[in-house]
Amino acid sequence: MDNNTVVSAENNTQKNADNDIEVTVVCCTYNHEPYIREALEGFVMQKTNFKFIVLVHDDASTDKTADIIREYEKKYPNIIKPIYENENQYSKGGSALFNAILPHVRGKYRASCEGDDYWLDPLKLQKQYDAMEAHPEVDMCAHATWLMESATKEYVHKISPSNQQCIIPARDVITGGGGFVATSSLFFRNTLNENIPEFRRILRLDYALQVQGA
Repeated sequence: MDNNTVVSAENNTQKNADNDIEVTVVCCTYNHEPYIREALEGFVMQKTNFKFIVLVHDDASTDKTADIIREYEKKYPNIIKPIYENENQYSKGGSALFNAILPHVRGKYRASCEGDDYWLDPLKLQKQYDAMEAHPEVDMCAHATWLMESATKEYVHKISPSNQQCIIPARDVITGGGGFVATSSLFFRNTLNENIPEFRRILRLDYALQVQGA
């Protein structure tokens, strides 16, 4: 890859219109003040040869989560695209994903990372983008993830759907339950949101999305 093709947080400028966006990252957060900065740093450090944006949905946090998001919005306005709620939608039974976030998703692919998770690899998005481009028959991909103890910063458990690159059978995703792969590892085609099956609207969990993708 030619270095001139790399788009990082520093040079991902507004010169490209929305239709140039290839990937939308969705980050849902609520009262994640101790963690949200690491999540945002993981986004803006991504190095890609395509344009991406990050939709950060703050569900009316009562701590300083929104203040930290505004800090990054100001510093990286072409990447960080916040959605601030005035009232907590979860407590009202609303679906932020379907009502507030999906209308703003752009591009061919979507990635997920909640506000209390973060990415370690600056090439995470590029690697998954390349994998999906190489396998047009696949709708979703995931990778291994470490579960960390927040107080000690120690890795306590590895979530790994496989120990090698492979196509995971739908049977394994269904029987594996919602913890089979980590939400922060999901990368999938936005076509999955064009015709959302009813079970995803009833079971508003990432597990339902994984099953659809499989």
